Amino acid sequence: MARILITGGCGFVGSNLSDHLIRDGEEVVIFDNLHRKGSEKNLEWLKDNHSRKFMFTKGDIRNYAALKKAMDGGYDAIYHTAGQVAVTTSVLNPRKDFEINALGTLNLLEAIRKSKIDPAIIFTSTNKVYGCIEDAVVVEHNGKYLYRDYPKGMDESRPLDFHSPYGCSKGTADQYMRDYARIYGMRSVVFRMSCQYGIRQFGNEDQGWVAHFVIASHFGRHINIYGDGKQVRDLLYIDDLVRAFRLATEHIDAIKGNVFNIGGGPDNVISLLELVAMLEEMSRRKINLRFDGWRPGDQRVYFSRIDKARTAFGWEPTISKSEGLRKLCDWVQSNEHLFEI
Repeated sequence: MARILITGGCGFVGSNLSDHLIRDGEEVVIFDNLHRKGSEKNLEWLKDNHSRKFMFTKGDIRNYAALKKAMDGGYDAIYHTAGQVAVTTSVLNPRKDFEINALGTLNLLEAIRKSKIDPAIIFTSTNKVYGCIEDAVVVEHNGKYLYRDYPKGMDESRPLDFHSPYGCSKGTADQYMRDYARIYGMRSVVFRMSCQYGIRQFGNEDQGWVAHFVIASHFGRHINIYGDGKQVRDLLYIDDLVRAFRLATEHIDAIKGNVFNIGGGPDNVISLLELVAMLEEMSRRKINLRFDGWRPGDQRVYFSRIDKARTAFGWEPTISKSEGLRKLCDWVQSNEHLFEI
């Protein structure tokens, strides 16, 4: 049985990861400040499903002393999923964004280093560290944007170009994670993640757009489209992401210090308008769309080339976008009480 710390363990990614690990008998410690909308509901769900089989510590990654204390007893693995997650929020309050994502990550790394423990460490970074990828030629094909010269998506050799305060703060944390592997020998790995979605995600207009679309569609609300709706992302269902965490941990000594683009890849690329069409077909009703201007830092195209993860630790997505979307729709329908109507 492994002892595992999950920062942000009550968030969307963290709660799903916690659930999988607890069910497999691991000793899980969750560190979360419960500030994220839906996190308290996720904590109650974990308690209802697992009773006292995990430990919860209410704490903020901006508090170094609290993180240092949380290191007592040591860990076999630490999954750093806590963070400020929205570009729009970072534009409104860049200082807070920096303190959570950049300083919070440095606090965690220093707490680990000073505690002299040697866990596997996996950090959830973002494709936003690549910026708007303005040099890549974008073409329109069948009503959506695609890269002309990168049919398999963007790989990890793409130069970093932090765009938006969110990109800067996550990029800073991303590079600290890499450098602590080089300088201090930590067994850290960076996941530069694309568009993950699934159950326990309380998405909104600023972040978690797939869940936001599903929730809005289910309750008959309108959906705002920023831009023309032809922009695309690659969808990754949460169970596939959890499997990536676990496979990377199993291979940590071979892959430490590396970064990996983790997303649905070219097989799971979808435009906003295509997602709307799929939801309309599933629900058999029209969705009211409203269009507005493009938002700062939004990429017309992004999808991940995932060959490096496939080669390094044997991971690739197994759940198609249609299957994953159906799972999310079914969860929302079965849990209407969780959402404000």
